[in-house]
Amino acid sequence: MSAAEGPLVVGVDTSTQSTKALVVDVATGKVVASGQAPHTVSSGAGRESDPRQWWDALREALHQCGDAAREAAAVSVGGQQHGLVTLDAQGAPVRPALLWNDVRSAPQARRLVEELGGPKAWAERTGTVPGASITVTKWAWLAEHEPESVRAAASVRLPHDYLTELLTGVGTTDRGDASGTGWWASGTEAYDEEVLGHVGLDPALLPRVARPGEVVGTVRDAAGLPFAKGTLVAPGTGDNAAAALGLGLHPGTAVLSLGTSGTVYAVSTRRPADPTGTVAGFADARGDWLPLACTLNCTLAVDRVATLLGIDREAVEPGTSVTLLPYLDGERTPNLPHASGLLHGLRHDTTPGQLLQAAYDGAVHSLLGALDLVLDEESDRSAPLLLIGGGARGRAWQQTVRRLSGRPVQVPEARELVALGAAAQAAGVLTGEDPAAVARRWNTARGPVLEAGERDEAALARIAGVLSDAAPLLERGSDRR
Repeated sequence: MSAAEGPLVVGVDTSTQSTKALVVDVATGKVVASGQAPHTVSSGAGRESDPRQWWDALREALHQCGDAAREAAAVSVGGQQHGLVTLDAQGAPVRPALLWNDVRSAPQARRLVEELGGPKAWAERTGTVPGASITVTKWAWLAEHEPESVRAAASVRLPHDYLTELLTGVGTTDRGDASGTGWWASGTEAYDEEVLGHVGLDPALLPRVARPGEVVGTVRDAAGLPFAKGTLVAPGTGDNAAAALGLGLHPGTAVLSLGTSGTVYAVSTRRPADPTGTVAGFADARGDWLPLACTLNCTLAVDRVATLLGIDREAVEPGTSVTLLPYLDGERTPNLPHASGLLHGLRHDTTPGQLLQAAYDGAVHSLLGALDLVLDEESDRSAPLLLIGGGARGRAWQQTVRRLSGRPVQVPEARELVALGAAAQAAGVLTGEDPAAVARRWNTARGPVLEAGERDEAALARIAGVLSDAAPLLERGSDRR
């Protein structure tokens, strides 16, 4: 292990496809060791994972870190949001976890919105108008389709809660991840007993919501974990709140995250409540807010189009008049959970590269459409957009965002920002610092800035027109659904 200038901490990112662990020097932000292990997602009617795979992957990732993990003084877990983890009285999963991108609960989402006052009431109450991604709708789906699973559940957790509890033996969550459930009231910052009662979920089954900066426990003696006795455990948080910590965001700085899903968000000092449901009024992990819009189809959808065309993901060509809405998994923004992909304007002279560029355009259009709703008067709309996630280093993604936004784009050099944000939170509980200030001290947002170009208004108008005209067809969904 490289010599460290300060104590070491571990930041974890348990995402849809894998779990990553970073060992970070608190003094410098240097990553001194890392590990990663995969887990699987079902490919059937829904999107599910066995939570025990996350624990196995965490143990493997930590072991890959070697002696550095043993020297860590604190650990924090950032995790994919919204997943519904149901555990029995022995702490074992009752069934596989329903993940954020499982859209089977769309009918329950519509019903819950109607039954509890409509979109405006939900936005003011919880910050978010429930769609199929939100956890409360998944519980409602489970109660309707698998009542035996509901009866067997002795505790209900989110993915990051599950791993934190295995580390400490204590059930806790944080405000950032709790705010994505639909049963946490953003106005009172407490569980909403009326919502819980309406869906038949006993609040005693839920974890305690820890305060920002709180030490929620120490790593217990659990077989196979390379931590020293007494290693502190921070509250952890959801992946987007962790990435915001990892960037050390100031209020008003816009972020576009290009991963399996696409997100746009910014830290705000004002509690958001968007009655259209486009913007989720999430809390951040510090005490502020994280208005966020999310699309289900981003890098995986575009990569799938490239595979179908038999070309490289970077083999885009300009000059297309084709519109491709890559809603291969349904869509969250716009709210079309049963939609499928739609292609419009195909001609004899259309090339594979132009079709691929149209897929990029369709994916980015959905994100930029929500950006103005995410940003508020604190935001500098001429400042560079921070581009993060797995697609951020792809030239085609960078150029598409620049062309359709008309704004400069900055690509942070730091990788694994969710795990870095978790590490910053772990450093904060160790030293008493603000974790965002820790990340700024680590200079995690440093990276090249690509200058703004002319905004492609014609492409934006063409895509918006096709989306408007096709809305009835998209809302009906494909025949096989």
